[in-house]
Amino acid sequence: MGAAAIGFVAALPVVAQVLQLGGAFLTARFGHRRAALVAVALSRQTFLPLVFLPVLPLGPDGRRVLLLAAAAAHHGLGILANNAWNTWMGELIPARVRGRYFGRRTALCTVAGGLSALVAGLVLDRGQRHGLAGPVLQSLAFIACAAGALSVVLMARQHSAPDRAEALCRAGRGLRWPLADPRVRRIATYAVAWNGACGLSVPFFGLYVLSDLRAGYAVFAATGAGYALARIASASAFGRAVDRDGPRRVIIGCTAGLALSPVAWIACGPDRLWPLVVETLVGGLLFGGHSVATFALPLSVGGKRERPFCLAVVAFAGGAAFACTSAVGGFLVGRGYAPLRLLLACAVVLRVVAVLAAIPLPRGRAEQTPLRASPLGPATVEGERRAA
Repeated sequence: MGAAAIGFVAALPVVAQVLQLGGAFLTARFGHRRAALVAVALSRQTFLPLVFLPVLPLGPDGRRVLLLAAAAAHHGLGILANNAWNTWMGELIPARVRGRYFGRRTALCTVAGGLSALVAGLVLDRGQRHGLAGPVLQSLAFIACAAGALSVVLMARQHSAPDRAEALCRAGRGLRWPLADPRVRRIATYAVAWNGACGLSVPFFGLYVLSDLRAGYAVFAATGAGYALARIASASAFGRAVDRDGPRRVIIGCTAGLALSPVAWIACGPDRLWPLVVETLVGGLLFGGHSVATFALPLSVGGKRERPFCLAVVAFAGGAAFACTSAVGGFLVGRGYAPLRLLLACAVVLRVVAVLAAIPLPRGRAEQTPLRASPLGPATVEGERRAA
């Protein structure tokens, strides 16, 4: 595949966010539990065609089309499930402990994802050296399908309040509220700025490591594992910070730090990878806080009926911005109009713009109601915090 196609595949997880509006409609129409389980079950079996890809009577073009179709279906169905799952968790997890809970959950998920990516990279490197890249990829696709089926079984056992299935006309009108709320518009503006900046860098990071830096799959996977370890170390602490100080302050601080990540990538070379090591550790720490805070902020706006549409509008705005900038980046790199390093430099400028867009974000409860010094000690302060 060329640079444009590789960038498209890498951008799909975020570009697919434009389907969030459809996900919000399905959540409201059929209920969060039912919509989440069906969409997750389907999305995690879309790797099944890839198990048979090397033996199918398809030429190179046909195999590329099948790969792109499987990836698009996986991420598209995953986004439809994501809205329902976020709504489900927003009702299940009390607001006062959301940051701590999702901080710990993020750490556990990152362990699983990081270790899996590292093992896959090592196995793929070894298989490629022995001419067995095809069978290795087939095995990985099969394992992904089996693990996905198991995850749906476990998810079906999770507690849920009774599903609320809205009438068709009411589900269609649900989009009006978030568009009229200035808080949602400010969150959506930040999502556009941040995801637009990431669209110029994130989809091409793997290509940059493998082509410009001439590192192998193991190095690429090791950066993911490093991010995982750093996120594990920071997610719980940032979760407590979100509960204590509100998500806005965490987002501003993490966005400012992550604005420098592409600078470290630019400073790397084939014989100089230490800036990548530093960025992996520091960026992973900040990204752990950023992911927890950006997840918690939209959940704090609106009630149960409005929540799916609030999440959808924010995700749609971010996904559309990511899609536009990644498409522009893929076109420029694929046609040879701009080297990857120039794209990364432009991403730094856009990330600074995202820092400015984070300042007007709505304040969380902890920021709106400062705690008073209490002569009665920590118990009263804790009571005031809960009341706030």
